[in-house]
Amino acid sequence: MDDFRETWEVICEYCKNEITDVAYKTWISRIEPVSLDFEKGVATIMAPNDFHRMTLNKFYKILLEKAFKEVFAAEIELKITIPDELNSESKQSEEEKTSENGDYEYTFDTFIVGSSNNFAHAAAQAVAANPANAYNPLFIYGNSGLGKTHLLKAIGNEIRSKNENANILYVRGDEFANEIIDAIRTSKTKEFREKYRFADVFLVDDVQFIGGKDATQEEFFHTFNSLYEAKSQIVLTSDRPPKEIKTLEDRIRSRFESGLIADIQPPDFEIRVAIIKRKAELLGIVIPDEICNYIAQKLKTNIRQLEGVVKKLKAKNNLNGEKINMSSAQDTISEILNSDVPPQITVENIIEEVARTYGVEPEDIRSLKSRKASLSNARHIAIYITRNLTTLVVKQIGDEFGGRHYSTVLHSINHVEDLMKKDSKVKETVEDIIKNIRDR
Repeated sequence: MDDFRETWEVICEYCKNEITDVAYKTWISRIEPVSLDFEKGVATIMAPNDFHRMTLNKFYKILLEKAFKEVFAAEIELKITIPDELNSESKQSEEEKTSENGDYEYTFDTFIVGSSNNFAHAAAQAVAANPANAYNPLFIYGNSGLGKTHLLKAIGNEIRSKNENANILYVRGDEFANEIIDAIRTSKTKEFREKYRFADVFLVDDVQFIGGKDATQEEFFHTFNSLYEAKSQIVLTSDRPPKEIKTLEDRIRSRFESGLIADIQPPDFEIRVAIIKRKAELLGIVIPDEICNYIAQKLKTNIRQLEGVVKKLKAKNNLNGEKINMSSAQDTISEILNSDVPPQITVENIIEEVARTYGVEPEDIRSLKSRKASLSNARHIAIYITRNLTTLVVKQIGDEFGGRHYSTVLHSINHVEDLMKKDSKVKETVEDIIKNIRDR
């Protein structure tokens, strides 16, 4: 296991078996492996922001250290960093370094171009070549696993290669929302604004997750305006076009639509084969043409799955001496498809997304004590969605929400149904929440 990233997947599997799915997805899955110095016994991992790091140190560091010990049979000291600190140590991003250990670089050269993505690719290149003057903002949308993040980071890496002093900020929509909530809670909104409003390039992945949250949208609106007026480049990605993100305020949606909108579609067969061969080349392995074709025929809608199969074939070959043949390809495809099956939606998933949308705490939605109007509204919607997305009966739903009587649950369901009939905004908000829950 010389490759730390491959080892990290094993560590993640260990953690996944020790905690709930919600805890794993919220706190562990968003960690990035950075480096492992086995001689010194030090592993460095990266949390997306300081709040995330604080939570890891407080609640999950012991679990992570235990996982490292299980994998390496040795004590490993764990160092948790964040992007700002990592960038200050080295201007070269982690994505640019990954070619050394066989992972994809996020550059335009490693992005396979075809009819399904050539417009978005050309737009991204134009933005990287002439920031804030070509298309501003640039909004790229498409389903998960089609290369939106690759293009987003390629823009940042290309600009940095020409100007190492450029202040380039990359953030996911849900991370931005979490940061502003934390900044408000800790009275650090000034520091938050100083971080984001002086960027030369602002890259926002999965921007749909800022929808619905008043405080987040307010802050994002002013951040967007400040950067736009300062001639900073703004690039956004989403799983859907702006007009379909119903929980966005009109003023923000109009900003998104004021620039260029480009979509990415699933790749055709020839492009899928090219992606498989390119990934194999970067990983230093040879996959026969008939196996490349077979993989491309079986996996049609997700580039990440194609890359995952190639990476797993290499791991099996390195770790187990398993030859790359049709049998191993079939087994690996089956494993990838099974691992990509969306987990069953839980009440925790629903409450987490509703809480994120309304800017409240998940535990307050369950609580019997709080009767604030904002919380009651969020609770009604969480109960309604639980009834529609799970197989729980009314009494079980009541138990999940603090032991509420079944009549209270029925009242919540009927209340939301009535609101959705009378108020299109409520209907759109509920539909957006449901889509986000399913996408996650």
